[in-house]
Amino acid sequence: MRTVDAVSVPLDSPNTQVWRTPLELALLGAIWGASFMFMRVAAKDFGTVPLVEIRLALGTLVLLPFLWRARAQLHLKRWPMLVLVGAINSAIPFLLFAWAAQRAPAGIGAIANSMAVLFTALVGFLFFGEKIGTQRAIALVAGFAGVVVLASGKAAGASVGWAVAAGSTAAFLYGIGANLVRRYLTGLPPTAVAASTLGAAALMALPFAIAQWPQHEIPARSWFSAAMSGVLCTGVAYAMFYRLIQRIGPGRAATVTYLVPLFGVAWAWLLLDEPLTLTMGIAGTLILGSVALSHRAPRPTP
Repeated sequence: MRTVDAVSVPLDSPNTQVWRTPLELALLGAIWGASFMFMRVAAKDFGTVPLVEIRLALGTLVLLPFLWRARAQLHLKRWPMLVLVGAINSAIPFLLFAWAAQRAPAGIGAIANSMAVLFTALVGFLFFGEKIGTQRAIALVAGFAGVVVLASGKAAGASVGWAVAAGSTAAFLYGIGANLVRRYLTGLPPTAVAASTLGAAALMALPFAIAQWPQHEIPARSWFSAAMSGVLCTGVAYAMFYRLIQRIGPGRAATVTYLVPLFGVAWAWLLLDEPLTLTMGIAGTLILGSVALSHRAPRPTP
């Protein structure tokens, strides 16, 4: 899940084809859902930091033209915040999800990732004085209940609690990043922000990736998965996401949050033969239901 709140953009024109937006949202959900499968495949061969470095570097390269186009707007005083957001919103969450991918099915990370929407509201309430409201408070409680259920489950006889904790921490960091972008990077082209923060994160991870680079031969399947996680699931997906924001607005674009865990679980089941467990179903229902509740407009007061 990515930050969307920093941009004020035009909405769909009346002539926009009816099928276009649902199709693009479904495609983006499928791509981001596949990122957890790709991490699951590649992480065991590359290790955590080298895999994340590949993802960050390739994602940056895809978005580099947007960064170059907006270079005049990225004044020097903006870079400390861009670097901070790069660490909080890219480097550390990607590391946590890659670490979790070595210890739990891909669907676990995909479900935990959907908590980012709720954590964005929680961080705004705790640190930035935003009102949370009864409806969102109930959604947060339901979402946390889902995380507890998810963490209590097992996969192939092994506990997934630590992987759930890592994924939930990553989602919490996404919530912090969303609030920082909204408050301190407003007015910058969002794709340029994405490119600069990814690039900063790649530079931060580079020395550690070199030190931990695997010495054994990497199978072609893992190379392909690592490349797809960077090019498709990071670079191309970011470009698609911000294009959606520009066309339909951030609120409607954020509904992709509902699709990512569904596709994440489906891809892992179809292509990796990972099991669908009752615990995952209950947790996914609680978390996605809570996200839907948090997005629902409150009833007007009579």
